[in-house]
Amino acid sequence: MTGTAPRYLYLARHGEASPDESSLTDNGRRQAALLGERLQRSPLSAIYHGPLPRAEQTARLICDQLDDVPLQPSELTGDYIPYVPQREELPSEPADAMLGRLAQFPAEERENGPELARKALARFAGPVDGDEPRHELIVTHNFLIGWLVRDALDAPKWRWMGLNHANAALTVIRYAPGRPASVLFYNDMRHLPAELRWTGFPPELHV
Repeated sequence: MTGTAPRYLYLARHGEASPDESSLTDNGRRQAALLGERLQRSPLSAIYHGPLPRAEQTARLICDQLDDVPLQPSELTGDYIPYVPQREELPSEPADAMLGRLAQFPAEERENGPELARKALARFAGPVDGDEPRHELIVTHNFLIGWLVRDALDAPKWRWMGLNHANAALTVIRYAPGRPASVLFYNDMRHLPAELRWTGFPPELHV
């Protein structure tokens, strides 16, 4: 009888992008290649990536370092607003700033994002059918990583905001049958040399 097995969901933000976000920088390409080298030790069965060039290019550079791991584009792993909170959900002091930031994004992203986020959880979160553990990589953007991590921790829905992921850093969530989801590690940059860490963060946050 077939049961359920653990899913190991690997999450990576795309490499550093050019100012217009149309492609990766030289640093971004190097970050992606180094992440691919690290993942050579992981039994990945698939790499999913969002439709934007910076995510697709990162995924392909990672895939170049691996043997026979298929690439699969997915709208669910794109760049979108996963949840728009109501004011009463938010801490009172930063509420105006948080809602003001969200209002700067196109209406389409705010309106369509929550449904994509719901489908992403249904598709990628939780144990898998069968007897063998599954290891999957999603190459995506900061917002979706924050959304999946906050869900794994059962944090309030608005709490995807404030979770920041460095370019080409790695997060892994384990979904084991009969157990709460476990964030094994978050924002891990050990595969990157010092000069390639913390891209995507303002200088005052570099450590």
